[in-house]
Amino acid sequence: MAAPRSPRCGSKPRAVARAATTGGRRRRPTPPPRRASRRDEAPSNRAIVSVRVGLDELLAAPELLRGRRYALLAHQASLSERFELAHVALARLGQPPSVLMGPEHGFFGVEQDMVAAAESTDPLTGIAVASLYGDDEASLEPSPEAFSGLDLLVVDLQDIGSRYYTFVATAVWAAQAALRAGCEVWVLDRPNPLGGTEVEGNLPEPGFESFVGAFRTPVRHGLTLAELVMLEARRRGWDESALRVFPVSGWSRSDLVWWRRRPWVAPSPNMPSIAAALIYPGLCLLEATELSEGRGTTRPFQLVGAPGLDPALVQRRLEARLGALDDGSSQALRTVPALFRPQFQKHAGSVCGGVEIVVVAPPPRPTRFGLELLTVLRRCAAESPQGFSWRRAPYEFRSDRPALDLLLGSSEPRQLLDRGGDVDEWVAGWAADEEEFRRECLEREVFLYPHGRPPTPGERA
Repeated sequence: MAAPRSPRCGSKPRAVARAATTGGRRRRPTPPPRRASRRDEAPSNRAIVSVRVGLDELLAAPELLRGRRYALLAHQASLSERFELAHVALARLGQPPSVLMGPEHGFFGVEQDMVAAAESTDPLTGIAVASLYGDDEASLEPSPEAFSGLDLLVVDLQDIGSRYYTFVATAVWAAQAALRAGCEVWVLDRPNPLGGTEVEGNLPEPGFESFVGAFRTPVRHGLTLAELVMLEARRRGWDESALRVFPVSGWSRSDLVWWRRRPWVAPSPNMPSIAAALIYPGLCLLEATELSEGRGTTRPFQLVGAPGLDPALVQRRLEARLGALDDGSSQALRTVPALFRPQFQKHAGSVCGGVEIVVVAPPPRPTRFGLELLTVLRRCAAESPQGFSWRRAPYEFRSDRPALDLLLGSSEPRQLLDRGGDVDEWVAGWAADEEEFRRECLEREVFLYPHGRPPTPGERA
C-alpha cells in the first residue's frame, strides 16, 4: 500500500502531492508503510465504518512520525475508524504528540461557547494540553512562539461546513503560525456534513471580518477543512512544500449520508446530532438575538423560541413562509409547536414557546431557511409582551458590531429586518457571490474529492 498522499487536481495540487510523498523534505523519500501487527491494534474497538478519514491513513503509517516533535490540534471528535481518540492511538503506536492543542470548547469539548478553555494535562496520556481559545480576542490567533521546539503541526478537526463554525479559523491561524516557526503542517481531512456540491450565502463585506467570519467564503462553503486550508494557503502564498493533506476515502462531494457509514460524534457541546449540523447555517443566526436557539436543552439548534411566544402562531407563520419558498425546504424540514425550559444560557429556568425543527432530509438551503425563521420569530416576538431585541452581550469578543452583522458579514439584512422589510432582495444577490466563490475554488484547484459515487477505502479519490 502506497504512502498516503494528496490527490492531484492540476498543477498546484501536484506540489502538494509531491510534498505528501516526501513529508515536505525532498531529500528523504517517505518509507513505505509498515504492516500493522496485532500489538498495534486498538485493544477493544473494531473498525465498523466504510469511510476512512485522514487520521486512519496516518495511523496506517505511523513511522512517518518517527523522530518528529509535533503538536496535535484536535478534539473529542478526532476519532479513528476504531473509535479511538487520535492522540491515544498515536501514543499506542509509539508516536505520541509532544503537545496537544484544543480549539474553542477545549480539547475534550468541555466548555460552552465563548468560554475560555484552560491549559491542562491530558488524563489519558499525561501530555500537556495548550488552549487556542482564551479569554480575549488576542488568544484566538497563536504566535509562532507557540511552536518553539517543534517541527510539525498535525491538524485533525471535524468541521461542519459553515463559515461561522470557528474550527476553520483556528486551524488556518495555527497552521500559519506553525509555518512561520519553520514547522511543517499536516491536515488530516474529514467529510463535510453539508456535502461538497452546494454553496450558499454571501461573501463577507470588507471590515466585517471576525472569528465567525474570518475568511471570504459563503456561509455554506462546500469545502472540507483541508480544502479550506489549501484555499487560504494559496490566497496567502504559503510554501506548499511544507503542507501535506491526508485525504478521506469512501466519500464524494455529493455524499450527504456518509454519517450512516461513519457514525456522528459531537465536535462541540451543542452539535450532538447530524440534524443539528445540517441546519446550523441557518439556526446559528439566532445567536445574534435574545431568542433561544435551544442551548441548555437536549436539542440545541432544533428547539427555538422565547418566553411569551405562541407556539401555534410561530408554526403557522413559519410553515406559510416555507411553502412560499418553493425550494423543497417544506419537505425537508418540518416544524412542531414546542414548549421548553433551557437549563442554562438564554432564558435559563423559564418556559419558552416556539417550535422544534425536525430534519426529514438534508435541507436544500439551510441559510435561507434560517433567515425565514429569524424573520418570523422576530415579528412574533415584537408582538409579544416581552418584545424583541438583538443580542446585547459581546459576541466572540467583539462589541463594535452587532452579532448578526458579524455572522452575515453585512449590516444590510439587520437593517432591513429592523425596518420591517424582507430580505428577499438581499438574498437574491447571493447568486453572484456564490458563483464568484465557485470560480475561485476551480481556479485555485482546491477540490480534492470527486462528484458521483464515493471511492471505496484504499481507492484514491
